[in-house]
Order: sequence, then structure tokens, then C-alpha cells
Amino acid sequence: MGELFSGPGGLGVGARLASNQHGEIVHQWATDYDEDTCRTYATNIVGDEDAESVVHADIRKLDYEELAKLGDIDGLSFGFPCNDFSLVGERKGFDGEFGPLYTYGIKALERFQPDWFLAENVGGIRADGGSTLRKIFADMVDVGYRIYPHYYKFEEYGVPQSRHRMIVVGIRKDLDVEYKVPSPDVFAQSDVTAGTALSGIPAWAANQEPTRQSQRVIDRLNHIPAGGNAWVADMPEHLRINTRTKLSSIYRRLSSDKPSYTVTGSGGGGTHIYHWSEPRALTNRERARLQTFPDTFVFKGNKESVRKQIGMAVPPKGAKVIFEAILNSFAGVDYPHVEPSLKKYMPQV
Repeated sequence: MGELFSGPGGLGVGARLASNQHGEIVHQWATDYDEDTCRTYATNIVGDEDAESVVHADIRKLDYEELAKLGDIDGLSFGFPCNDFSLVGERKGFDGEFGPLYTYGIKALERFQPDWFLAENVGGIRADGGSTLRKIFADMVDVGYRIYPHYYKFEEYGVPQSRHRMIVVGIRKDLDVEYKVPSPDVFAQSDVTAGTALSGIPAWAANQEPTRQSQRVIDRLNHIPAGGNAWVADMPEHLRINTRTKLSSIYRRLSSDKPSYTVTGSGGGGTHIYHWSEPRALTNRERARLQTFPDTFVFKGNKESVRKQIGMAVPPKGAKVIFEAILNSFAGVDYPHVEPSLKKYMPQV
């Protein structure tokens, strides 16, 4: 597998976990624009922080022939940056700095012609009535792929976090392989509560540095119940936040008996994720637990860099489900499945 916009390795870990008697997905090459992210990926996925197969580069300047020298690929993954499609922000879409970056995934499909691909982005990409999705899907089909787009709610697939993402699996049209969206029913009995996810973290696990918090923040958190945020009615006057925009994520505390809300790369202005009973922000290791990274996974860089890496990643356990389905599809093995939920945005063939 080759990866563009690889992030710290959520898909890489998921691919490794998915490998079974029906097949194996192994790293061939990966690239990302962030140096710390590349170091994290190389350390954990390849086992060598300086691995040549992990290329630190701005994809807008990257020559794909350099990737080709690193080896042929059967699959391509690209979680193209979501900033301009997210519901949080200015929503510039294709006119923003990040919106056009999906085209580099399309160009890679043209150049490498892999048997399959996996593309990931935020659910908010649908918010313009679907025109963005229709354009992206049409481009994927035009370069030779049958596509299976679905809106995955990862808490329904064993991940202790309400993380909703648009994921497209594509199979090259000349191959007699049919991908099916895996059914979440298989995971109906999974314990996806934050309380369970954050229990028993070993002292040896890396990235457990606490966030420094002022007494004012601690006092504010002590007035917020589990599951609540800064806008509780009985917040003392001197602890209130005076702003017109009342985002629900501001000083929002987890509920121990429910999945976490979405882990993001942000952290300033009260947007850290906060513990349900202790008046503090979560550590990066706790955030990584909510993202289902193993405790042995070590993130490189300073605390803020690690926070961003964790927030941008695909949850490995969620990725595992999709990669298993891809392997089963190529092996001709049937499995419980559902209809792709984003079918209506696909071009009429």
C-alpha cells in the first residue's frame, strides 16, 4: 500500500491489524507534509525513524516518479486534508488552500493504477448540497474505478468516539471484485464508552504529559458536570465566557458511559477534551486511546504537534474494519454488509 497525506499512521496500523488468512496489506511508501508526522509514521509503521520509504514533502511539489522508485503498489490510501470542507471554519471548499488537494489523489490513481484505493474526508464535505461530492466521485470514476462511498459512524464499529467520516473504497473497473460496505451490526455489543477506553493506561506508555491549566480553568471545570460544557446555567459570573459564539465543544467534559465526542487537532481556547470527573484536559495518550492507537505507539514531536497528529488520524480499529472488507472482497469471501449510504452522489453510468 502507498499512502498520500498519510498522517501519523492510523491507516497503517489498521492495515496491519486487518491482515489475516485472506491476505496481507504491507507498507510500500507513504508521504506527508509534516515532518513530525513522518517521523511518527516511520518509527511505528516501518520501525525506522529515518526510513527512506516515508517521504517528507509538500505534495504540490512532489514528483510521483520519486515514489515510483520506492516500489509498485496494489492499493492507495489518501485521507486528503479536510480543513476547507469541515463544518468548523470558513468552508472555502475547492476555493480554499486545502480543497484542491484531493486532485493529487486522483493524479496518483492515474499514475499508479492500483487495484484498489481508500479515500477519507469529513462528513461535512456533503454540506453544500452534494456538489463537492459529485465532482470528487465523478473524477474517481473517470480515472477507471467503481466506487463505494459511505458515511461511516465509527462508534458503530467499535471505536469509543463519535467520529463520522466519508470514506470511499474504489476497485479498478477491469477487476472482477465487488466491495461491500461492512455492516456495523457485527459490533453492536462492543463497549465503546470513554470510561472503558481510558482505563488501565500503563505508566510506561509515552505521550502522557499533562496540560498546564490555570486555577481559573480548574474552577470553571468544577462547575461543569460530565457531558456538559462552559454554557451551564449556574456558572458563576466571574467564570463565564463572554462570546456570541457558543460552540458546544468549549470546555466540554466527557461522559464516562458514552463514546467520546470527536477528537480533533485543536486544543486552544477550551477545545481540549476534558475528563468527566477530574478537572483537567486529557493527555495525548488518553486522546490516542479514544482514537484506538495501541499503547505501544509512540508519537514524535512536542505536545502540541502530537495533539494535532492524533486529531488528524483515522482510528486504527475503524480502518481495520474497512481493510478487512477489502481483503475479503479480493479473496471472494462474503461478509455482513449494508448499502453504501452516499450512493445518490455517484455519477449516473
